[in-house]
Amino acid sequence: MIKVGIVGGTGYTGVELLRLLAAHPQVSLQVITSRADAGMPVSQMFPSLRGFVGLEFSHPDHACLEQCDVVFFATPNGIAMRQVRALLDAGVKVIDLAADFRLQDIATWEKWYGMNHACPDLVAEAVYGLPEVNRAQIKVARLVANPGCYPTAVQLGFIPLLEAGVIATDSLIADAKSGVSGAGRKAEISSLFAEAGDNFKAYGVAGHRHLPEIKQGLARVKNSEVGLTFVPHLTPLIRGIHATLYGKLTREIDLQALFEERYQHEPFVDVMPAGSLPETRSVRGSNRCRIAVHRPQGGDTVVVLSVIDNLVKGAAGQAVQNMNIMFGLPETTALNIVPLLP
Repeated sequence: MIKVGIVGGTGYTGVELLRLLAAHPQVSLQVITSRADAGMPVSQMFPSLRGFVGLEFSHPDHACLEQCDVVFFATPNGIAMRQVRALLDAGVKVIDLAADFRLQDIATWEKWYGMNHACPDLVAEAVYGLPEVNRAQIKVARLVANPGCYPTAVQLGFIPLLEAGVIATDSLIADAKSGVSGAGRKAEISSLFAEAGDNFKAYGVAGHRHLPEIKQGLARVKNSEVGLTFVPHLTPLIRGIHATLYGKLTREIDLQALFEERYQHEPFVDVMPAGSLPETRSVRGSNRCRIAVHRPQGGDTVVVLSVIDNLVKGAAGQAVQNMNIMFGLPETTALNIVPLLP
């Protein structure tokens, strides 16, 4: 059994991790930390886990995380980087669901996240945990940087086009929408029901923290810089991301065949039939990304529609997928979940 610890188990990502790991046949949950709620039964905070998770939250200072085989950090940015080194030295593998190890350029990270990086030397070692691209590296990694939610949806949509070299790379556009759970489980006016319900708005137009992560990932695929305009929006949904992606075709190609061939062996990417319009509710609660590719009016613009559940494939589910790869388990273990409908 894989002995698992979770640092920061009280947020939406943390409870989603618990939901998935509680049903994992090869996992033994050892410790779940919370500084503010130490001693509280997990099922008292999250009644959905009653009968599935019998642990109490532990104070981080007394958590004995070094006795785990793998530790997930479901914490705000800036926490994992201060604790990872000791865990790695103890032989513990680490999967960070925050952004501490996603960006390879330290100056760029410090600019976007507004703090000094505590362990820049470990950034070069960290493997970016997008299995559809880095599966081989993830398998031998001891430190994995789990991708962000928007970057997952956007990269999976653009990757086949960039790998095939069939779109101009200087004018990519990602128009993306997210549910309110993407903002985390904290009290903010913008997330109140009366503010977010019956409403739709853009945010981060001048610059969003996920922009450099997306550009870094796409540049790695193309092996050159890309020009990307990324505009996120907040929708009155709890879960879900819908990314509408635009690119200019540079040569003729069968787009449907391109996407189907690229993802034919990927268990969690579903390329839908030509003409499909994937919906966020079709992936709710699952680790699946559904993609449809269009060429409106037969012109030179390709439109890719990519939908994921931001808490699963966009966070906790992808983290479990990475854990499965790191420990040599079937990648789909505990993740073959039928989406919830309605």
